[in-house]
Amino acid sequence: MEALGEDHDDGTVARVAAIDIAKASGMVCLRVPHDTIEGRRTQQVWNIASTTNAILELGDRLVCQGVERVVMEATGSYWRPFFYLLEARGLDCWLVNARDVKNVPGRPKTDKLNAVWLAKLAERSMVRASFVPPKSVRQPRDFTRTRTVFVQERTRHKHRVDKAL
Repeated sequence: MEALGEDHDDGTVARVAAIDIAKASGMVCLRVPHDTIEGRRTQQVWNIASTTNAILELGDRLVCQGVERVVMEATGSYWRPFFYLLEARGLDCWLVNARDVKNVPGRPKTDKLNAVWLAKLAERSMVRASFVPPKSVRQPRDFTRTRTVFVQERTRHKHRVDKAL
C-alpha cells in the first residue's frame, strides 16, 4: 500500500473502488482514507480473475473496507458478472462509458493506470453512471431478448433447409 497526500473538497466519495475490466480479468484500485494521517489516502491496486468465486471474494473484501461506490469501465458485456455480483453484495455499482473517462493525452495507458485514474475521478465525483436498469426490469428484458434470438435462429435454420432442398 502506498500513502498519497491529496486535498479533498466536500463533494468527494471517501471510500471508492474502481475496476478496469477485461475479458478474463479486472484491475481493481481501492482508495480509502489513511488510518492515522488526516487528509491522506491509501491506495491498493491488484488484479482479479473474472470468475464468480473471485468476484464474490472481491465483493466481501470491498464490503469489509466500507466502500461506498464501485465504478467500473469495460468494453462489450464483460462488465455484467462484476456488476451483478457486486450489486448482489449490496454495493453501489456504477458502470461508466470509456468515452466519458477519456485519458489525458501523453499518459501511458495500462490497465493499472486506468484503474487508478478511474478511482481518482470517482472519488471526486467527476464521472457519471451509465443507465443500467434495475433487476426487476433486467430479467424480463433478458428473457425477451433470448427468445428473440432463438426465433431468429429457428428462422435461419428453416431458410437453410429450404435452400438445401
